[in-house]
Amino acid sequence: MPTPIIFLTLFAALLHACWNALLRGGADRLWSMTIMCMAIALSCAVFALFLPFPAVASVTYVVLSGVLHVGYNLCLIRSYQTGELGQAYPIARGSSPLMVTCGAAIFAGENVDIDTLLGIGLISGGILILAIKGRRLAARGLTYPLATGAFIAAYSVVDGIGVRLSGNSYSYTVWMSMLWGALMPALYITLRDAKSLLRWRPGIVMTAAGGLVSLLAYGMIIYAMMAAPMGAVSALRETSVLFAAVLGYLFLGEKLTLRKMLACTVIASGTLMIG
Repeated sequence: MPTPIIFLTLFAALLHACWNALLRGGADRLWSMTIMCMAIALSCAVFALFLPFPAVASVTYVVLSGVLHVGYNLCLIRSYQTGELGQAYPIARGSSPLMVTCGAAIFAGENVDIDTLLGIGLISGGILILAIKGRRLAARGLTYPLATGAFIAAYSVVDGIGVRLSGNSYSYTVWMSMLWGALMPALYITLRDAKSLLRWRPGIVMTAAGGLVSLLAYGMIIYAMMAAPMGAVSALRETSVLFAAVLGYLFLGEKLTLRKMLACTVIASGTLMIG
């Protein structure tokens, strides 16, 4: 992987952990996620005016990815309702490279070697370390983070293929994100009402800024996928689990235990081996 792509991906990982910390710290996470998505949709609508429409061959992937992102949003919200940032985030992000690698092998013909298998073992071990409480496996705490990881894997593979067919990574990112951003407020209004969504709340500006940060982070990842294998980019991105553990400690009052740091380091090492 080229060195500039490595640093770009690491910076995207830091940004990704930051907006997740913002979401985890919110009192009403469905509202926070919806505001983030609205900010994404509006900014992308402006960018779309200056970019060509993505190639027709990628339109199906644009729509599919938009729908998958909504599923990801909902599972991520539920993950943070039942778990800490330093626990739910590493499980979700750590499990996704396993699924991305398998999906890329099946649908994009990318290879799986011995390093990948070792990486899978490390990630699985790290997830188990996080999931064990006392002497018992906290299975309930795994459900939504693993479902989030499945959605991450699905949209990563879809976007990795779609962006290569689009002819322009920026156009693909903008149209996919605009669709994704528009679907969330529609879902929010269906589940609740428009009045509660549009009511001014403290922190709304910061929440909207978090949406723009998430868009920037994922745009960087999609660009990187054009220059490097999907599995490698996805793996390196998941070093964000280390950033998340530190951010949870610094800003959310979560404990930074030796076990948690060990698990996050093992997961990050496994994703790097896959990469």
